Amino acid sequence: MATNQNFFSGFQVNRSLLAGGAVLTGIGAMLGMAGAAMVCAALATAGRSWVRGMDMPPTKAMAQRALHEAKVASAAGWEAWRTEHASPN
Repeated sequence: MATNQNFFSGFQVNRSLLAGGAVLTGIGAMLGMAGAAMVCAALATAGRSWVRGMDMPPTKAMAQRALHEAKVASAAGWEAWRTEHASPN
């Protein structure tokens, strides 16, 4: 312990400057988070209004595409089954 005390004996911190820096850092972090929240809110609002303005909402388009793909796969599967199990007549 004596060596640590000798090593740091000349190191003196200006406590008021340190405290002021810590306070300003905290304020800056809070302002940064507030700015990020405002940017996220603006982007979310713009995205919502963009989706509302679409002729067909994305969920409906995805559902229609999935239904079409299921019908195509079902028809192909049915045709393969019929070909495999066709009667020799």
